[in-house]
Amino acid sequence: RALKQAVKRNIQRFPNDFMFQLTKEEWQQVITICDNLPKSAKFSPATPFVFTEQGVAMLSSILNSERAINVNIQVIRIFARLRNMVTDNTQIRLEIEKIKNKLENQDKNMEIVFQYLDELLAIKEIPAPKRKRIGFKPDEL
Repeated sequence: RALKQAVKRNIQRFPNDFMFQLTKEEWQQVITICDNLPKSAKFSPATPFVFTEQGVAMLSSILNSERAINVNIQVIRIFARLRNMVTDNTQIRLEIEKIKNKLENQDKNMEIVFQYLDELLAIKEIPAPKRKRIGFKPDEL
């Protein structure tokens, strides 16, 4: 009750991409799926609010309980970790892209080397024309 009251008092802090309210049909589906909901929640006439990650961060900033403050701190730490992970992944992807480009260049260079080798082998296979010997010829005596 206090949560809904705090949200309604600060509704301008919760745009549609931060929070929405379940329809009665959606709430019935949740009730049938989740066996461990408290009975007071199952038979409540009002449908609950659903918060996105930004909504949870905003929610923890409007509530003043110790638990809300701890949740707010954890959310901010998690967002900082996620940002670091994304940055690390971006750097790894860039490094992989560099290696991939180098490998592609090496493949092209290897193809050129093999072409040259094939050309050299083709030249070697052609028999050289017989040349006339010059100098002393013992057969002609």
